[in-house]
Amino acid sequence: MDISELREYVVVIVLGICLCVGYILKNLIPTDKINRFIPLIMGLLGVLLNMWISWGVTPEIILGGLISGLASTGLYEAFRNMISGGNKE
Repeated sequence: MDISELREYVVVIVLGICLCVGYILKNLIPTDKINRFIPLIMGLLGVLLNMWISWGVTPEIILGGLISGLASTGLYEAFRNMISGGNKE
């Protein structure tokens, strides 16, 4: 299985919501204590959102929520660069 096959499980709505919530958490709590928990929070939030959107619980729904939530942590850097105009803080 190629890792690119996981793209079909990305739910754009869940990805966007998790990205925004992660961005808010990162900037709301300025200490580094929250940084290590953001992937866990986004994974759980992604699963819950995808279950809510899909009105069910299947392995595909759980996987889609996890992949979307965790992908949002990876997109955070691009989102931050877009907001700040490419300036490193």
